[in-house]
Amino acid sequence: MSSSVSVANENGIAVVTIDNPPVNALSFHVRKPLYEALAALRDDPAASAIVIACAGRTFVAGADITEFGKPLQHPELRAIIALLETLPKPTVAAIHGTALGGGLELALGCHFRVADRSAKLGLPEVKLGLLPGGGGTVRLPRLVGAAKALGMIVSGAPVSADDAKAAGFVDAVFDGDLLAQAIRFANEMVAQGGPFVPVRDRNDRLAATDLAAFDALAAELARKARGLEAPLACAEAVRNAITLPFDEALAAERQLFLKLVSGDQSRAQRHLFFAEREAAKLPGKDLQRRRIERIGVIGAGTMGGGIAMAFANGGLPVTLLETSEEALRRGLATIDKNYAVSVSRGSLTDEAKQKRVGLFKGSTDYADLADCDLIIEAVFEDMAVKKEVFGKLDAIARPGAILATNTSYLDVDAIAASTSRPGDVLGMHFFSPANVMKLLEIVRAEKTAPDALATVADLARRIGKVAVVVGVCRGFVGNRMLSARGAENEFLLLEGATPHEVDKAFTDFGWPMGPFQMGDLAGLDIGWRNRKARGLTALIADTLCEQGHFGQKTGRGWYRYESGSREPVADPEVEALIRAKAEELGITQRDISADEVIERTLYPLVNEGAKILEEGIAARASDIDVVWVNGYGFPIGKGGPMFWAGLEGGAKIVERLEHWHGWTGRAIFEPAPALRRFAETGAWES
Repeated sequence: MSSSVSVANENGIAVVTIDNPPVNALSFHVRKPLYEALAALRDDPAASAIVIACAGRTFVAGADITEFGKPLQHPELRAIIALLETLPKPTVAAIHGTALGGGLELALGCHFRVADRSAKLGLPEVKLGLLPGGGGTVRLPRLVGAAKALGMIVSGAPVSADDAKAAGFVDAVFDGDLLAQAIRFANEMVAQGGPFVPVRDRNDRLAATDLAAFDALAAELARKARGLEAPLACAEAVRNAITLPFDEALAAERQLFLKLVSGDQSRAQRHLFFAEREAAKLPGKDLQRRRIERIGVIGAGTMGGGIAMAFANGGLPVTLLETSEEALRRGLATIDKNYAVSVSRGSLTDEAKQKRVGLFKGSTDYADLADCDLIIEAVFEDMAVKKEVFGKLDAIARPGAILATNTSYLDVDAIAASTSRPGDVLGMHFFSPANVMKLLEIVRAEKTAPDALATVADLARRIGKVAVVVGVCRGFVGNRMLSARGAENEFLLLEGATPHEVDKAFTDFGWPMGPFQMGDLAGLDIGWRNRKARGLTALIADTLCEQGHFGQKTGRGWYRYESGSREPVADPEVEALIRAKAEELGITQRDISADEVIERTLYPLVNEGAKILEEGIAARASDIDVVWVNGYGFPIGKGGPMFWAGLEGGAKIVERLEHWHGWTGRAIFEPAPALRRFAETGAWES
């Protein structure tokens, strides 16, 4: 047939094999010969059944998203599935690896689906700001029921082959030679005889739907969507599967898909999809990676324990070092407790917990780190302390071991200079909780060896992190820009906004929470301690801290938290404090709009990103977007701050920054040259 699709006859069973490395995406050069092969087999008397299989490591893992937004080339996936559904002979999808998106939709077009036990199946289109566009919202509910289908489609999370069989959209799960098993299954179906009913005509599960219960579930999912359009469209499409005839529901799905694919949110989410993959590319792909078999972590506190868990979760043994037996016992107990919580929630089996806990070796002796291949310090954020730790590591670490600092702000070059091996030193800035948060900023120091950098980048992917390589400056990319975003926070309060009004502007924008609620969650004492160490002040926040109001953990901060609740309640005393401070400074308060809040917080955020690009701290604007979406909660539907700047308009951002610079005289508003060039060209320089 073609290099992408081949057909073989195995004793009367036609085996159609798709071979489009690396993930067998349904590109045009696959769709065309696949359609032609199926059309030829429809009337071929030598083929009593058809098995669709894939070469390589996976079944079809999705559509070719590089084709999105381009003129459609026929045949499209929906035509292939429609052809499958007209075949009178049994069709079987043989699934190994992953069947995702269009791959699962192709399989749903077959009469039967069989899977290798290790396979994963799902419809993840929502993560690209889309819905399944090949009939997934209409066919899956017919096999698993509307509520189950909605949960799968809105989460986008894949399920195991065994779970898929239990749900009803896989017919058999096999171990061993999948293709041989699939051929045998097809022969059994031929022997049983037809008629073979396509999924489109199976309506029993839908007929039993409790529409009121479905609508309640859809409403709850909409509440959690936080302004994202795709989850709402998914719910609408699945509801159409219940209430409309099949062809009408299929047509409605297509219209919803076309609306989403042309919208800003899907463009933003597809931008992030490619941005994460671009961030993972480093020069020197042929570099020999260093061996990483054992990890050392210094510090068993919240951050150190979380970092240690991240590596254990990836199957790597960890030596955890503390200064005292008591601190070590406390740290290991916290790790055990965290895993126990996962077991109680059903996200981890007790067997898996025991296996992970068994990967930890506790110690109070630096000599026990001598066999580690990567050692990460997570000690107090103080340069003298960091240098002391690295001096000890320099003396005991094996040659070639990578030494990493988890510093959030400090100069990695200065830390590296405290050793005799600066080429082995880099930063690994994890985000708290480190065992949960996906982002990892890998800080490339001036003398970091390329193979050390490449090794850590590969290791990050191995433990499920999204890694971005950044340069050395205070706060790197994320925290440096966070400082710029927050520079006007107290000024906004003094000039008339309340903490709730600022936070609401953020949540209306799409953030999970605003800066004041986030401060209360993290603990106001952390910022207070950092300011004191640098000789800085924050008029209102410092006063709250002096009163012992550190946020949620003390029941009061920017907000009140009643009876241990995490729900923030406006605090009249805080608002009175703000008014009093404004009066002391002679500031006349006024109404401040949500637009002004955004202009004075997110525009400086973008401006600082432009400076970071100019200085070469980040290689690409898209790297900054990856940092902010994965580490700081920037709304995924807006694509990150640098992508959003294009939606907002570079010229508008420059004009408003100039306005606020003139109004306040503060340097935070002075537009960066790179931002001015972006306003003129519409493209970030890299």
